[in-house]
Amino acid sequence: MTRSSATLSLLQVRKSFDEHPVIRDVDLDVPPGTTLALIGPSGCGKSTLLRLMNGLLQPDRGKVQVKGERLVAQNLLSLRRRMGYVIQEGGLFPHLDARQNITLMADHLAWKPERIESRLLALLQLTHLETDLLQRFPFELSGGQRQRVALMRALMLDPEILLLDEPLGALDPIIRFDLQKELKGIFQALGKTVVLVTHDLSEAAYLADEVLLLHEGRIAQRGHMSDLVHRPADAFVERFVKAQRGHDWSAL
Repeated sequence: MTRSSATLSLLQVRKSFDEHPVIRDVDLDVPPGTTLALIGPSGCGKSTLLRLMNGLLQPDRGKVQVKGERLVAQNLLSLRRRMGYVIQEGGLFPHLDARQNITLMADHLAWKPERIESRLLALLQLTHLETDLLQRFPFELSGGQRQRVALMRALMLDPEILLLDEPLGALDPIIRFDLQKELKGIFQALGKTVVLVTHDLSEAAYLADEVLLLHEGRIAQRGHMSDLVHRPADAFVERFVKAQRGHDWSAL
């Protein structure tokens, strides 16, 4: 795969806050249709890397490319519309009901009403959200319902890329389990390029084609979950995998 064929590319990207390096010279290519999970300990740079991918942050050095086009201030809005972005607890606007949250960008771009309705219906079917919930405000929805609405909003413009930052992190275990299954089905059905941040290695293994483990702003290892378990790149990778208590990786 060449860099020009990658959906997302980071080339020698570095980012610091208050002179403290958070991302250190990262090179990364994400092929089309791949689901890549970013994982690592707190403070390793997972969320920062995701925000660099969608232009919420600008690198101090290096460049971010979307389908071979460098992400810069001049094209930021147009390229960001090709990406869906979901954060923990959804990040919904509290003064808008679910429908208004979902259709916000389509309304802004003056989509025709019939196009909006058609897309909305398709997303309701995809996410299994009940139609009557569209009239509710975020505070009237459960955590799982808010995440479904946030996912619908991210997918409304049918983006090529979906970026998810701990989308299931605040949910209780049963709802999280159900949504993991639904997300996996959605990823498989849509075939989009997905980058997912999670702190749960088993969730990463379940949802992603590849896992990328970060350590102090650098890529410690990237590969299938079996690579991290059976062929750890260094002592940190081995410790991180072993620290995931309660998981039996022997079947990998």
